Amino acid sequence: MTPFRDDGIFAFTVAGKIFAILRPAHEPPRISLKGDPDEAERLRATHPAITPGYRLHKRHWNTVLLDGSVPDDLVLSLVDDSYDLVLASLTRAQRASLR
Repeated sequence: MTPFRDDGIFAFTVAGKIFAILRPAHEPPRISLKGDPDEAERLRATHPAITPGYRLHKRHWNTVLLDGSVPDDLVLSLVDDSYDLVLASLTRAQRASLR
């Protein structure tokens, strides 16, 4: 976990690449996650608390308001998916070094 310049904003990384940005001090707290572009659009259409990534590439990132309206199991699944997407983008050597 690496803090951004702004205290209270945290980036979660794998091999130096960000897969989640948490803003716990906002009300409600929010987390931005990388995702499949088609799935990202579907999620935005079905969950008002999921919006295009704040100050991020809107096609690949969503911001999820953690206001209780998005089921916890879905949020956890989105975190896993974001991690997996970033992990898959690493080189074989980078992935091997994580073991």
